[in-house]
Amino acid sequence: MPINAQILDNPKAERVRRIAELTRSKGRERSGRFLIEGPQSVREAVTWRPDVVQDLYVEVTQALDHPRIISSTLERIVEVSQDATIYVHYCSGDVIRRISPDAQGILAVGNARAMHAEPDDITLGERAHVAAFWQVRDPGNAGTVIRAADAAGCDAVVFVDDCVDPLNPKVIRSTTGSLFHLPVLTMGTDAFFDWCSAHDMAVWAADVYGTAERAPESLPNVLADGEAVSSSKAVLFGNEARGLENGLLERCGRIVSIPLYGKAESLNLGTSAAVMLMSLAMRGYVASC
Repeated sequence: MPINAQILDNPKAERVRRIAELTRSKGRERSGRFLIEGPQSVREAVTWRPDVVQDLYVEVTQALDHPRIISSTLERIVEVSQDATIYVHYCSGDVIRRISPDAQGILAVGNARAMHAEPDDITLGERAHVAAFWQVRDPGNAGTVIRAADAAGCDAVVFVDDCVDPLNPKVIRSTTGSLFHLPVLTMGTDAFFDWCSAHDMAVWAADVYGTAERAPESLPNVLADGEAVSSSKAVLFGNEARGLENGLLERCGRIVSIPLYGKAESLNLGTSAAVMLMSLAMRGYVASC
């Protein structure tokens, strides 16, 4: 089994410093690697994308001079990693915390190149369901919407135009492992619309206001059209603060808004994505039965 029984216990070691640098974009760009933190994210990466994981770092104690992984949860993750012959390194708690305060005893280093997906690599079915996000900048929001898209059974997520790095550690933590369940693509705006057209996918905008010429349709009314809901489409959500620009809305086939029944002025991006995508997924499932 590829387990290094020698414990990494020097927080100032060069190897530890290089891994800690992966929390920053420059470190990821320079090395072509990225950091996966915490039991849930690491477990999902090891289970669903072991081809991406290069090394696993797990916290151990040295009771009675015998390294012991600090919890049964982490032991199970290490066991699964051995089916994929992932190299495991035992570490002291100080080393793990030096790399990341969010590790909860376990970290993995991944190959960024292996995570990169090109549009042509994605196989879409006859009723493709894609979630797209334009200029999403906040890492927490980005991770939350990937998780929502995964829960709704989307075939892919697309980050459109100038978005946060999907391999930012905070994005990965916020997905709680969903990043390793479905492809996440990055495209420019024109490339996104061209890709949708090439795959016969309608583009629906999720937007509250619409344009001067086109008011948004209410989501409950749209859900009544089972055939349209079940057809191939990409739902495009806007920037957290600014929504979608008029030029983008004009390029979309439909503009759909979520009605608000209480006194709240609006919903944040993560909640909007969850409501919209799950509603469409549930209605599409019923319509296809």
